[in-house]
Amino acid sequence: MTTVEQPVDVLLSDGTTVQLRQIRPDDAPAIVAMHSRFSERTRYLRYFSPYPRIPERDLQRFVNVDHQDREAFVVLAGGRIVAVGRYERLGPGSPEAEVAFVVEDEYQGRGIGSVLLEHLADTARRFGIVHFVAEVLPANGAMLRVFSDFGYQVQRQYADGVVHLSFPIAPTEATLEVQRGREHRTESRSIARLLAPRGIAVYGASATGQGVGAAVLGHLRDGGFTGAIVPVHPTASTVAGLPAYPSAADAGLDIDLAVVAVAPEAVTEVVADAAKAGAHGLVVISAGFAEAGPEGAAAQRALVRAAHLAGMRVVGPNCLGVANTDGAVRLNATLAPVLPAPGRVGIFSQSGAFGVALLAEASRRGLGLSSFVSAGNRADVSGNDLLQYWQDDPGTDVITLYLETFGNPRKFARLARRIGRSKPVVALASLARPPGVGDAPALDAAAVSALFAQSGVIRVDTVAELLDVGVLLAHQPLPAGRRVAVVGNSSALTGLAATACAGQGLTVADGYPRDVGPRAGAAEYAAALAASAADEGVDAVVAVFAPPLPGQLADPDADFTAALPDALAAGKPVVATFLAGRVPAGVPAYPSVEEAVRALARVTTYADWLRRPPGVLPELDRVDQAAVQAAFRADGADPAALLRAYGIDVVESAPARTADEAVEVAGRLGWPVALKAAAPGLRHRLDLGAVRLDLADAAALRRAYAEMAPVFGPDVLVQPMVPPGVACVVELMEDPAFGPVVGFGLGGVATELLGDRAWRAVPLTDRDAAELVDEPRAAPLLRGHRAAAPVDRAALVDLLLRVGRFADEQPRVRSLTLNPVLARPDGISVLHATVRTGLEAPRPDTGPRRL
Repeated sequence: MTTVEQPVDVLLSDGTTVQLRQIRPDDAPAIVAMHSRFSERTRYLRYFSPYPRIPERDLQRFVNVDHQDREAFVVLAGGRIVAVGRYERLGPGSPEAEVAFVVEDEYQGRGIGSVLLEHLADTARRFGIVHFVAEVLPANGAMLRVFSDFGYQVQRQYADGVVHLSFPIAPTEATLEVQRGREHRTESRSIARLLAPRGIAVYGASATGQGVGAAVLGHLRDGGFTGAIVPVHPTASTVAGLPAYPSAADAGLDIDLAVVAVAPEAVTEVVADAAKAGAHGLVVISAGFAEAGPEGAAAQRALVRAAHLAGMRVVGPNCLGVANTDGAVRLNATLAPVLPAPGRVGIFSQSGAFGVALLAEASRRGLGLSSFVSAGNRADVSGNDLLQYWQDDPGTDVITLYLETFGNPRKFARLARRIGRSKPVVALASLARPPGVGDAPALDAAAVSALFAQSGVIRVDTVAELLDVGVLLAHQPLPAGRRVAVVGNSSALTGLAATACAGQGLTVADGYPRDVGPRAGAAEYAAALAASAADEGVDAVVAVFAPPLPGQLADPDADFTAALPDALAAGKPVVATFLAGRVPAGVPAYPSVEEAVRALARVTTYADWLRRPPGVLPELDRVDQAAVQAAFRADGADPAALLRAYGIDVVESAPARTADEAVEVAGRLGWPVALKAAAPGLRHRLDLGAVRLDLADAAALRRAYAEMAPVFGPDVLVQPMVPPGVACVVELMEDPAFGPVVGFGLGGVATELLGDRAWRAVPLTDRDAAELVDEPRAAPLLRGHRAAAPVDRAALVDLLLRVGRFADEQPRVRSLTLNPVLARPDGISVLHATVRTGLEAPRPDTGPRRL
């Protein structure tokens, strides 16, 4: 949320950046200056009169607000205020407020009004305002569109020459869709301006040709960049054979991008110079920023702040650069001397050094590149920005990412879910937690892979696998299923391939593997491949070939690789491992059958995800927001009341410290009862004797207490008995990489020891919740294992949906454990709940737009 202390940077519709913050009393001179720049029409449309100057009384009221009943935000561009938006509550305690905006003429039509409306509505809701009203002149079509296009249910009335508007400001699916659509367009445009610049200014290229700046300048020039290249040098008249200038503006050319390779202390001057030249973005290759320590981190923050105030985005610092192989651009603003051939794969690398190796390996593999961005310290531009850009880029079909950390994991998951429906996303993501990021237990590799898969992301473990999958996606269609034909001339290789398929969850199709034998000629091998590709029982083909021994073939010079193009004609993916001969272009070739099958399996899993319905966020009854707020106390929260507000009932239990207290509690709750050790780790440990069940009377309860107290202590819990069921566990935790995640598994020491939990990131769709129930290895116990009755699966799904919504809406909740949850054929019972709360955790993908 926006606060008085923290301004936010936002993107306008043309991709430029501005700053938004709450108004301050010392803004009065800047408000007067902005007013003086308004045209007469703008003044009339806002104030319904000429209003040539702001009276002192009005000015003081404008700039002095209480940030609750009266709020005002200003928008700054280039250090000056260019817009103001405000609301004022219509009377003490009123649920309505009047809202109004005014934008300087030069900045009208660039989306400032919608950004102000988002932030004003977000603040107003937090102070109990539920409706906005506005009065707009009929001639003010732009302002009327701000309200009508936002997705709100706007009511209009026309009276006295003015249009009176009224609308609820609660977020809805419609307003969220509008907001995210604008976010997508602004972020995409901001990156497009960086990757297709009309002109580039290069700072830090020495006249001697030595150093990083000179290298990038040479790569730009030699790569055939189609725009203007302007070396900026304080004294030299030419650099690398190009005219140089002391300032980028002196060149008199259209400069959209600045490539920076100067010392960190000189970057501030570069930002100012690039801004004067009209640059839209900076690619900062220079090191010595956040990676160098606290002073560098402060310099990095100052760099981004200065750039954003000047309307520019920042790639880096400490990055490799950016590239675009489009023939109309031919941009190589990187430290890599040669780029891969033009193609349709976009590559994002957080690491600069890693990016060099990645580009070199992509070139060796024949992976055609569309565009490349190395984000370095990722101070501003991130992988999420590139996802937004590549979604619409007609030159990119496949997206590959190397990620060391997640800046905004919730947003990444949301974008990937959407973009993955049209373009595959392949990610090499480190499982290592960065230093100082959270102290909660990290998820294991299987859980991380499941969270990626939930969003349709193909997660890989190595650089080689990233490119293996990328090559396959770039050149082959997606498989229609998991049935694989293995065809080869070596029983050893076909056997290895079949074993690899089983290990990767692929099914070897009926009649395969097919070994044509080492003496088969090229024609026979080609016929077998073509027949397999045409087989209706086959979804993909693995072609393997081993060179025959000398003297085995009548024609030792036959080209067996010529069989592969014919196999592609069936429109099914073909992967190949040929130990002899050069596989033709368009067929992904791998040095081993294991690598070939692994890449195919990754792509097949993605194709399975595409075929499944995406799921929806269902409406849930019995959710009481007023009861939610009442459940929070100064010292934390009442767990039972908090969960009850989300329709999750926990079986009542009460503490006792003596046998007499336990008997009294049991009489109140009703016999029979269960007696449990009070320590959280013992409440479900029937195997240790810490739980005694079916105590029907006071005598039985006293005996149980006398046996338990010496071993587990005097503190116990008394709880009414419920019908038996399969013990399950539901967990909620705040993962530092993915944000809030919900886990589900079966109870018991063995499953806990084995980590048999399924995990999904919130918000949970109905499909996510169903997959959570079915995914644990012990899940067959829920479906009627060994003639037992199946449990009520729908009740478990409903419980998980409620926990998911609870996690999504309550950032103060840090963790939740429901253990045990007894699942039965007739429903479920939640026996114990542990809730840990804290200060409101940041949720960067919620609320109004910001960078």
